[in-house]
Amino acid sequence: MRRRAGEASFVASEVVETGAGGTRALGMIEGALREAGLEREQIDVIAIGLGPGSYTGIRVALSLAQGWQLAARNGGMKLLGLSSVECVAAQAQAEKFSGRVNVVIDAQRNEFYLAAYEISADGRREIGPLRILTRAEVESRAGAKEILIGPEVTRWFPNGRMVFPRAAMLGQLALNRNDFDAGDKLEPIYLRETNFVKAPPSRRTAPCP
Repeated sequence: MRRRAGEASFVASEVVETGAGGTRALGMIEGALREAGLEREQIDVIAIGLGPGSYTGIRVALSLAQGWQLAARNGGMKLLGLSSVECVAAQAQAEKFSGRVNVVIDAQRNEFYLAAYEISADGRREIGPLRILTRAEVESRAGAKEILIGPEVTRWFPNGRMVFPRAAMLGQLALNRNDFDAGDKLEPIYLRETNFVKAPPSRRTAPCP
């Protein structure tokens, strides 16, 4: 985003990576900056998708953004965390979806994140908060009056419509936001309670004489 005389101009540059391999985040950043004709020093706000989604990918994005903020020479780097579900809903609106849609994202364990939105040409509003449902509960919502959308949703629900949280849309959503956070305050959106099981101490036996 570049600001001149109180106005903001938006230039989108997007690099897409798919597949199960490891992310090439730094290379993707360099590619996007090169395409947009910008230098790292010109970036003053970084918007991060907080998920839900790939836990590893979100952690990598957060780590890069936090490191960028720490390394910024002028100390003016701002970070903004946004929901990937909100980004999917906004992308659906841009793609001319209308009516009630259920944004569905894989939560593993045969469960799914789901949030419901009402979308029209004039806007969108959340009508059902993000929660985790079973596959059967999600299937019960698919019908003539409700649409299931989301990244790779057709893997589980053939009548769904694939909509991805595009980086360009994330940038557009960030343009009208100023609720910035310090890097150490940003956390992935993860509805399950995190449980850690401590491994028992290793057992040592004395050698027999």
